[in-house]
Amino acid sequence: MVTLQDVLAARDRIRGIVAVTPCPLSEPFSELCAAQIHFKLENLHRTGSFKERGAANKFALLTAEERKRGVVAASAGNHAQAVAFNAQRLGMHATIVMPETAPLSKVQATRKFGAAIVLCGNNYDDAYAEARRLQEEKGYVFIHAFDDEAIIAGQGTCALEILEQVPDVEVLVASIGGGGWLGGMALAMKSLKPSVRVIGVESSHLPKMRAALDAGGPILIPNATTLADGIAVKRAGEKTIPLFRKYVDEIVGVDDEEVANAILALIEREKTVAEGAGAAPAAALLQRKIAGLKATTKVVCALSGGNIDPNIIARIIERGLVVEGRRVMIAVRVPDRPGMLAGVLAAVAAERANVLEVHHNRAFLQGAIGDTEIDLTLETRGPEHIDALTAALKAKGYAVVRR
Repeated sequence: MVTLQDVLAARDRIRGIVAVTPCPLSEPFSELCAAQIHFKLENLHRTGSFKERGAANKFALLTAEERKRGVVAASAGNHAQAVAFNAQRLGMHATIVMPETAPLSKVQATRKFGAAIVLCGNNYDDAYAEARRLQEEKGYVFIHAFDDEAIIAGQGTCALEILEQVPDVEVLVASIGGGGWLGGMALAMKSLKPSVRVIGVESSHLPKMRAALDAGGPILIPNATTLADGIAVKRAGEKTIPLFRKYVDEIVGVDDEEVANAILALIEREKTVAEGAGAAPAAALLQRKIAGLKATTKVVCALSGGNIDPNIIARIIERGLVVEGRRVMIAVRVPDRPGMLAGVLAAVAAERANVLEVHHNRAFLQGAIGDTEIDLTLETRGPEHIDALTAALKAKGYAVVRR
């Protein structure tokens, strides 16, 4: 099993190669979560995630013969970029196998680091199988995303930084993929400050670590799609489970809706971008899934990465605006004759709502032939504003339905 000395040695190897990321106090999230929340901003690394730590340590340990052979890795995106970047830095060949469902932004970013990209399968496990096949066929050195002692030790260096930046930390919250990230951090944290409460967060759609701990070893759980693609693995690591048993105090789950809300809150309140896996710990805090926190509790929430597809961000923002009542779609039924649209829009303008889209529905409307339905997408100020707007339209005799 990985030891504290392994983590300390990893820190010496990667010093000057991997950035020391900041860990500031977040006033907005401290208010939202009723605790003192510090964010460890691992999304600020060169490749956008903590994966640089483990990859840099692993590459430093490769022999000259192994460097000549080249490397292969399987990843949904973050490990891919870290391996590709370090291979490019050392002038090595790297082949990265990624799921066909990997976000385009992560595929393009990995390719920019000079790696050969192979798209295979629908999830990490499919990509993993293909990477292992290429390892056998081509003689590459396989760089595991999480179940490797050098990788785990490298990831643990983050905890050393946290202890220097927030020495009075009481709670550490981080996401769980295969377990290398939190396993390494928990080892370092508990070895140096046993009083710290370590909490892991995994997608409730893929609770592979909880299942492994309950079963007494890693088991394959059913595949599922999740917004937290960076932790979407179906099987925990052999080397990481002992670390969780010994050092991790609790595991909680978050669903995609909770993760999406956290991503939006981080953008709007904290002015930082996190991918689904990176936002999972923040989601657990926002949803009050971690018991026992007080206003004075010092919490470090590790944002593991920020490599999220812009299209996903756009959808999350739009959906979040709807949930918060800042965007609404209503249908107004009126007689289909000149001037009716102008009347509806005048009523909307009087209530200070902004019109984003207008659509007439005639062909698919049930009822009188002479009617039309005006579908309006509106920018509003909140639920109360929507209620006032709807009431004002009904007061003028319009039939209004909220979509």
